[in-house]
Amino acid sequence: MTLLKLDNIHTYYGNIHALKGISIEVDEGEIVTLIGANGAGKSTTLKTISGLLYPRRGKVYLGDKDLTKFRAHEIVKMGVVHVPEGRRVFSRLTVMENLEMGAFTRKDKDGIKKDLQRVFELFPRLEERQTQVAGTLSGGEQQMLAIGRALMSRPHILLLDEPSMGLAPVLVDLIFDTITELNKQGMTILLVEQNALLALKVARRGYVLETGRIVLSGPAQELAENPQVREAYLGGA
Repeated sequence: MTLLKLDNIHTYYGNIHALKGISIEVDEGEIVTLIGANGAGKSTTLKTISGLLYPRRGKVYLGDKDLTKFRAHEIVKMGVVHVPEGRRVFSRLTVMENLEMGAFTRKDKDGIKKDLQRVFELFPRLEERQTQVAGTLSGGEQQMLAIGRALMSRPHILLLDEPSMGLAPVLVDLIFDTITELNKQGMTILLVEQNALLALKVARRGYVLETGRIVLSGPAQELAENPQVREAYLGGA
């Protein structure tokens, strides 16, 4: 069943035509990845879905709901949660306060407590640092916190933008193990990731973007074996 659908999306930055007719689908329970070079339109696609940018043409659907009719905070309440590039935690708040901010739209105290425990099970380091100011965490810990904060809103679909950026290899492995575990638990994920090899390993399907257009799409394994993709994004491996 299709959970998220983009239909012929055209998004602009002023006069710059950033997305030129993007159409993608994400089925419930999938990990789908968007790969491409810097400036291809990957982050712009996520921002358009989450309401941070408004398309001039085209529609974004969550199930049968047209998201382009709603503002960003309303889209969060509908279950579409965006973890942006660069983590962007509330640097002056503690780890616990950041996590509580993720649940600000919720009133179910028992559910919030249960989800908080789930986050601590996924990221034990956050439980150890509950009272630590977020801005003093390492890059990897801030990425854990950004994902944990997103989970506290109990999303239907998680939009992850460059979760491995700037992290040491051991932390990249941890983050991607967590992404895989979340998916096993039923979370639908749309993943933007510069490390195309890693992204295609965890995803079920993928789309390749070039200068605002989709040039290839298909099962992740087929894309990983595609000569064009291997040469351009996998270092010819």
